[in-house]
Amino acid sequence: MNLPPSQVWLIIGMALCAIELLVPLPTFLIAGAMGIAALCVAAIALIISLPALQVLAWMLISGLLVMVSRRFIPRDSHQLQEAREGITITAIPAGVTGRVRHEGVSWKARCDDPRIEIAAQQKVIVLRREGTTLIVVPENWLQ
Repeated sequence: MNLPPSQVWLIIGMALCAIELLVPLPTFLIAGAMGIAALCVAAIALIISLPALQVLAWMLISGLLVMVSRRFIPRDSHQLQEAREGITITAIPAGVTGRVRHEGVSWKARCDDPRIEIAAQQKVIVLRREGTTLIVVPENWLQ
């Protein structure tokens, strides 16, 4: 079965949009942006038959749509603020990162006080998130 490029881009676009809508993992609108870009390229492929230009157009449109979609993604995770406790998987040496299990997921974590070392298998309180790193303190630190 030999499909024309416009149909291939149409299938790719629909698949990426379906992934954005149906898959429970958050794709942060990236799959949707790439899908919409592929649908645009499907229309462009009817005019431009050079595959290299089609791929270039897809990359440019995808990049533009991803940058535009960033404003619709919340900066802070509300789910992270609901559950404030975690357990250290590895020790967190003073001033260095370690690993914490929080909400069933392993996170990179650092103690808020760079002078404190937190042992493994100790309960911690999550204060905030900085990117993909949790800022924690030992549970007994607050008492």
